[in-house]
Amino acid sequence: MSTQEADAPPPEPEQTTRRRSRVYTQLWFWVVVGITLGIVVGLAAPGFAEDLKFLPDIFIQLIKMITAPVIFCTVIVGIASIGSLAAAGGIAARALAYFLLMTLLALGLGLIVVNIVQPGAGFPPIPPDPATIAEAQADVATGSEGGGAIEFIENTLLPDSFVGPFVENEILRVLVLAILVAAATSMLAPPLRKRVVGGIDLFAKVIFGMIRLIMFLAPIAAFGGIAYTVGALGGESLGNLLALMLTFWGTCALFVVVILGGVSALSGFNVFKLIRMIKDEILIIVGTSSSETVLPRLLAKLESAGASRSTVSMVLPTGYSFNLDGTCIYLTMAALFIAQAGGQDLPWGVQLGLVALMLLTSKGAAGVSGAGLVTLAASLQAFGGEFYTTESIAIGIAIIAGIDRIMSEGRALTNVIGNTVAVMVVSGWNGDRDDERFKAALDDPELVRDAIEQETHGDLDHDEDDTSTDRTPATAGTR
Repeated sequence: MSTQEADAPPPEPEQTTRRRSRVYTQLWFWVVVGITLGIVVGLAAPGFAEDLKFLPDIFIQLIKMITAPVIFCTVIVGIASIGSLAAAGGIAARALAYFLLMTLLALGLGLIVVNIVQPGAGFPPIPPDPATIAEAQADVATGSEGGGAIEFIENTLLPDSFVGPFVENEILRVLVLAILVAAATSMLAPPLRKRVVGGIDLFAKVIFGMIRLIMFLAPIAAFGGIAYTVGALGGESLGNLLALMLTFWGTCALFVVVILGGVSALSGFNVFKLIRMIKDEILIIVGTSSSETVLPRLLAKLESAGASRSTVSMVLPTGYSFNLDGTCIYLTMAALFIAQAGGQDLPWGVQLGLVALMLLTSKGAAGVSGAGLVTLAASLQAFGGEFYTTESIAIGIAIIAGIDRIMSEGRALTNVIGNTVAVMVVSGWNGDRDDERFKAALDDPELVRDAIEQETHGDLDHDEDDTSTDRTPATAGTR
C-alpha cells in the first residue's frame, strides 16, 4: 500500500450510517415499490397491465445494447491484468483451476436443484406475442439448418470480421475476440501491456457507467414486468416467482455452507468465521446490492488477515470476473425456470450443453447490478434452438426482470463470499498465507479493521507500478 493511501483520511462512519439509514434513496427500495405497485395494478386492472409489457421490453433492449462491450472489456481486463501467465506461475494456475472447479460446482448445483424443485412447473400458459411469432419461427428454421462441429465453429464460433460480432451482437464470437485480444495483450512488454489494459479498463468504466444509468429504470421495468405477468397470467403466477426466489436463495445458502464450507475446512479454516470477519462488507452489499463497493476494502482486509499481497492482488480482482458462484447458480436456475414456465422439458443432453455454454458466458457477468440479467439474456440468445426461441426468451426475461433485483442480492453476496474463500484457499495452496495472523483475524475480526481505516473508500490503486493491483472497479461488481 502506498504512503499516500496510508495517510489518506478514513471515511466518516457517521456519513456511511446516514446513507444506509435513508432507505428511500436506495434503488432496491424503489424496485420493491415497483413490484408492489405492479402486483396491485395487475390484480386491479389486468387489461391495462397487459399493455405495460413495453416497459420491461425497453429495459431489456437497453441492456442488450451493451452486452457485447461488457463481455469484451471484462474478459480482456480479467485475463490481461494477470500479466504473463507463465510469469505468474503457480498463483495463476491454481487460481484459474480453482475458479473453473467452483464454476462447475455452482452451475451443477443450480441445475440439480432446479430440476428437483421445478419452480416453473405449472406456470400459467404464456400468451404468445403476435409481433414476434414470425421472427421466432424464422429463428427456429435457421437454427435447424446444418449441423456438426465444423459448421458450428465456422458459422457460430469464429468471427468473420472484427466489428461484425459487435454489430450483430453475437456473444460467442465476441468471447473469441476477447480471448484472442487478451492473449495478445499478455505477451506485450509490461509498460505497454499496462497502457493497453488501462485504456480498455477506462472504456469499460464508461460502459459500466451506462449500465448504472440504465439500472435507474429497473423500478419501472420491475413494475411493468410484474404488472404484465399478473395481469396476463393471473395472481397464481406469483407463487412460481416466489418459489424461484426461495429456491435460488436456498441454493446459494447450500453452496456457501456445504461446498465453500467443505473447501474452507480442507484449507484449515471455518467459513462462518470468515463470513464474520467480512460482516461489514456483507452489510454494505446488502445496502447497495453491488459487490463492486467492497473490492477496495477486501483487498486491504484479506492482506491484513494473512494472505500475501501478490495472491490478494491477483486472485481477488480476477475472481470478480472469473469466479461468480452466485451468478452461475442464478444462470442455470433462471434458464431452466424459463423453459419450465414455457412447458418445455429439456433433455439432460441439452441442459449439459447449456451449462457448457454458461461456463464461457458467465465470465462476462461481472459488473453492476443487472449484469446477471444481461448475461442470462445473452446466454439464451447464443444457445437458441427450438427450446429458446426469440419469443420465449423475450417473455421469459420480462417475467424474471420483475424479481431480478431481489435475486441480485443473493448473487452479490455469494460471489463475494466465494471470492474471499478463493483468496485464502489459493494463498494456502501457494504457502504464502500467514496462518497465525489468519487465525487471529478469524477469532477477532477487530484486528483487521485498522487496515480498512487506512484505505480511501473507492480507491484500488495499491501500487501504481503493479499491473495486477491496478484493477479498478469498472469491471467488477454484482452479476
